Amino acid sequence: MTWINVVVVVCAASMSAGPTPRARPPLLLTGAMVLDPGRGAASAAEDVLIVDGRIRAIGRDIKAPVGTQHVDLSGRTLMPGLIDLHSHLLLHPYDEAKWDDQVLRENVALRTARAVAAAAATLEAGFTTLRDLGTEGADYADVGLRDAIAADIIRGPRVFAATRAIVATGCYAPAGLDPRWSPPIGAQTADGADGLRRAVREQIHHGADWIKVYADFHRAPGAPATPTFSLDELKALVDEARSAGVPVAAHATTPKGIRRAVLAGVRTIEHAYEADDAALTLMREHGVVLCPTLAAAEAYERFAGWKPGTPDPPRLQQAKRMVVRAMKLGVTIACGSDAGVFAHGDNVRELELMAGCGMPPADVLRAATSVAATVLGRERELGRVAEGAAADLLAVRGDPRSDLSALRRVECVVKDGRVEFRRAVRSD
Repeated sequence: MTWINVVVVVCAASMSAGPTPRARPPLLLTGAMVLDPGRGAASAAEDVLIVDGRIRAIGRDIKAPVGTQHVDLSGRTLMPGLIDLHSHLLLHPYDEAKWDDQVLRENVALRTARAVAAAAATLEAGFTTLRDLGTEGADYADVGLRDAIAADIIRGPRVFAATRAIVATGCYAPAGLDPRWSPPIGAQTADGADGLRRAVREQIHHGADWIKVYADFHRAPGAPATPTFSLDELKALVDEARSAGVPVAAHATTPKGIRRAVLAGVRTIEHAYEADDAALTLMREHGVVLCPTLAAAEAYERFAGWKPGTPDPPRLQQAKRMVVRAMKLGVTIACGSDAGVFAHGDNVRELELMAGCGMPPADVLRAATSVAATVLGRERELGRVAEGAAADLLAVRGDPRSDLSALRRVECVVKDGRVEFRRAVRSD
């Protein structure tokens, strides 16, 4: 058992004993325009009362309990905390250190310390929930981070952990090493239906909320991506996860990889850069959600020398055209940025790029609130401003329905009913 496995086992054992987060006094947020993108509703100058981490009441002249904390948000827009469905807290930007170097040369303690800072930066940017899609060689460290956040040991968004991505033999590893060595590969290798079922069982046992599988990838440096698992293998993986009530996300960039993943029953497709209309139509027909990770596609081009403000490189053009076609074909699109490839805390860049593809601002906001919450199966609790919902809220300066840049002007972040970030009050 590795050091990080021991840490996670200990953490999981302590969590099972029932640690309780620090007490949260009642909180009254006053004077903000309240925006609920999922309902397309907005109301001016209302108050929101939060008790025990839940929204108790929304309205005017609310009578607050004794000891309530008051926060004046007059002139601000109050909306649900944002959700990013594709993040890697255990990675940091590839222009700081290449993926291979992070997996091979950075120890897990250092990577976990970076992840603590990344979680705080993400929360302060207004993202109160993350689906973390793979630790990339850091074993089950995301489970420890998730549980430490839930126990109020560290600050960060609520985390849905996918632990170790599942890959086929020879389809995911640091490149260019002497084949006599067996280095860390950044994921869990499994082959055949029985092997995939076993991997799913192991990951769920160690705390996975989601399973992530690579439905396609390149098999050698410079080779094009091709499907890595058969349809029967993917069906076995999804069936095993479904038996445990755990959904599956699939990395898939090619039409064949997407088709197999969709037919196997995954809930989301990540990237889909090379998707053709047939693959996108199949996604729509099966209710599979697209997380386009445009921010990562843009970041890769920046790392390769492209300068923003100059014409988009071909691969970035391809990714953006795919999103335009997906919208026209009626595919459900959710916010998934692939943060970690680029800087944590800049997750909103994904929303800006979606808007740049012609997605209406209202749909952009839903993609990072109500749509993302539905993907997580938490639509009654997250991604909304309503009585009984979790008090995960974001206050911004401006109205993001008409000016998406308002999401860059974060004034206050509330998670689980506690103020996690508040900018000094200033006049507009």
